[in-house]
Amino acid sequence: MITPEEAAAIVRQHVRVLPAERLPLVELAGRVLAERVEGTEDLPPFSASTMDGYAVRSADSGDRRLVGDRFAGRMDELTVGPGTAAYITTGAPIPDGADAVVKVELTSESDGVVRIEEEPPAGHNIRAPGYDLRKGELVADVGTILNPASIGLLASAGRVDALVGRRPRVSVLSTGDELVEPGRTPGPGQIRDSNRYALLAALAGLNVDVRFAGLAPDEEDAQRAFLTERIADSDVLISSGGVSMGRKDLMKRLLPELATVHFQQVSMRPGKPVTFATVEGGPLIFALPGNPVSSLIGFELFVRPALLSLQGAGWPERHRVRVRLTHATKPTPRTDYVRAVVTRDREALVATATGEQGSSRLASLAAANALLVLPPEGAPYKTGSIVDALLL
Repeated sequence: MITPEEAAAIVRQHVRVLPAERLPLVELAGRVLAERVEGTEDLPPFSASTMDGYAVRSADSGDRRLVGDRFAGRMDELTVGPGTAAYITTGAPIPDGADAVVKVELTSESDGVVRIEEEPPAGHNIRAPGYDLRKGELVADVGTILNPASIGLLASAGRVDALVGRRPRVSVLSTGDELVEPGRTPGPGQIRDSNRYALLAALAGLNVDVRFAGLAPDEEDAQRAFLTERIADSDVLISSGGVSMGRKDLMKRLLPELATVHFQQVSMRPGKPVTFATVEGGPLIFALPGNPVSSLIGFELFVRPALLSLQGAGWPERHRVRVRLTHATKPTPRTDYVRAVVTRDREALVATATGEQGSSRLASLAAANALLVLPPEGAPYKTGSIVDALLL
């Protein structure tokens, strides 16, 4: 067996960033930027008010005579001289002569005279040219996962589109004659297929193109033909089940025929049988265990970062924090990924496991917001022990 860190490194070595495509702003959410974008002008290009109020000279004091209005989107001729003020709206250019803005709540106006309750210093409530973005300044770099703010920055910089990594084509398949669709009543020895739907939910928000999601045939020749078809149509193939030691674990038997297998066991709990393979010029293949929690934790550790990496995002892992255990727990011979709830207690983050940790018990993961990372230890982890946690 190899360690989870070694397994992740092997997967990362085999990721090849997919070709890029140019998309309009409205289609960029969550996509990975494939070009460097710099500002082409100062934003704002002029000194602007950050408040509704009155533009004044900070060197003056006392009441001011109103000389006009300045509204956003207008640059009409207006000058603020000694002892005067101009009404101004948020975002409007500062009139010539003014060097401060008093917000309207600190003023009163009567018969063309403005009374100032609190004299402002120079520069007060003024956004200088280039405050939001300077010409030549980096807006977003290659590998940025575009969020609403970064897309807004692109729009502010005058971009109407951007070059981003192509969406990976993904096939998701479950194996096993015992599986039936969720809407069916299981017969003797059968169970409903939960893994496929859990994995599809895990894919949501990762900007992938799901080309197939369904059950694979559970007979050797039929499954071989089916896998060959899916390999030809996918950038990533994700399966669940069929990777243990049983006579009907066909994925374990067929993958060495169809692909290069890089690892078949990882020193982790749950998820030991997770398997990774590649096809030259073809997809990354993740054969995940059939137990539901094992399948999802394998996805979190290896599949999720690989999918983002294919789009050009490096190797983005879940945020890792240090937490204090609220209870003792026994170590295992493998790195244990314990489902837990992390909360804040005064200044510390504390973690509590979500009950029984069996690899078939999805409820333990549904209730969790983190995975505790517990390497093998000679002695039990005591209450108060400080450990790593991956925030989900």
